[in-house]
Amino acid sequence: MAVFVALGAFLMTLVGGWTAQRVTDRRHLVLGLAGGLMLGVVGLDLLPEAVEAAGDEVFGVPAALLLFVGGFLLAHLVERLLAVRRAAHGGEKRVPQVGLTAAAAMVGHSLMDGIAIGAAFQVGGGMGAAVAVAVITHDFADGFNTYTITSLYGNEKRKAVAMLIADALAPMVGAASTLLFTLPAELLGSYLGFFGGVLLYLAAAEILPEAHHDHPALSTLLFTVGGVAFIWLVVGLAG
Repeated sequence: MAVFVALGAFLMTLVGGWTAQRVTDRRHLVLGLAGGLMLGVVGLDLLPEAVEAAGDEVFGVPAALLLFVGGFLLAHLVERLLAVRRAAHGGEKRVPQVGLTAAAAMVGHSLMDGIAIGAAFQVGGGMGAAVAVAVITHDFADGFNTYTITSLYGNEKRKAVAMLIADALAPMVGAASTLLFTLPAELLGSYLGFFGGVLLYLAAAEILPEAHHDHPALSTLLFTVGGVAFIWLVVGLAG
């Protein structure tokens, strides 16, 4: 099941990359909805489940919450390091290697997405479905961004397509790897807490700002709120 769900992530990533070549003025609505879905999954389902599974506290704070903050900060650190490297290469000057480095980081993130899917299905179908929604939702943006950032820095189209395909395959490889081992519940809860922090950073610092950057419209905000409301409905019905 985990590998089958990862196939959905594979297809969504390719759709995102294809859309990067085609989309015009509606991208902000798609990204607004994706950000809302990610926020809903992290705050309303993934994080509560992670806290329950992780169990132990560390100096008065649940381990899953500490790793949630750690995941958020690590994602922020990686983004800042890439920003510093861009500045070191001349700011406005487009350096192909910078684009490839950023795209490679997206591929690594997608590999972890696949591991998260497989690990979540080890807990149960409900947790697996919740993580799958998060991964498949934001893999559209991953594919879009992987193709865009590779092309933006002057790389040839074939390199952008190659990075897009690598990004699409990564979740399947990560999910398949979890067939070889079973994570203890406590370790799994901690990992999912960390993953939730990374996911929230992507939504709050990348996807939503990008959605509102050129189109600070009420419709974009409504799509984001609608995404959160949809996840709330799903969680409530799953009960």
